[in-house]
Amino acid sequence: MSDIAKALLVDDRRENLLALEAILQGLPVQSVAVESGEAALKQLLVDDFAVILLDAQMPDMDGFETASHIKRRERTRHVPIIFLTAADRDAQLALRGYAVGAVDYLTKPFDPWVLRAKVSVFVELWTKSRQLMAQSETVRERETRWRALTGAVDEATALLRGDDPEGVARAVETLEQARWGPGA
Repeated sequence: MSDIAKALLVDDRRENLLALEAILQGLPVQSVAVESGEAALKQLLVDDFAVILLDAQMPDMDGFETASHIKRRERTRHVPIIFLTAADRDAQLALRGYAVGAVDYLTKPFDPWVLRAKVSVFVELWTKSRQLMAQSETVRERETRWRALTGAVDEATALLRGDDPEGVARAVETLEQARWGPGA
């Protein structure tokens, strides 16, 4: 599990990708830039992302089709997508973006500080989510350990209450193994 949040930047124009990378510079996020929807889908197979900045209008597979594929995959359906487009403020395009699962839709030119703020929120949410998953795993491990120790105490108690003269020695052995783990 990676500790650094990543932002997937998807635009068919290299100069737009460079501008986005510059806007995000200084944020606690690693930018990964790709120039097509197909490349974005491939990148999503190998990396986890806190947010996707997706150009709505690209040749071949446009941003809407790309987003549709992203939202159909179990692994990526919860990654927030912010659409970016140079199109005029066409309400139908924005509705189409929201319909395929976008969390936001910005038209160019957009305020870079607004985009930074939005990305920062998703990076923070991603980071908190990772922290919660790690804490959850720690709790599961402790619960498993607790169940093993409780089982050993129950077993040792049964041995101590039994009539077997070896019971005390076996009870001590059981408790020591539980305390130090298997193979102790």
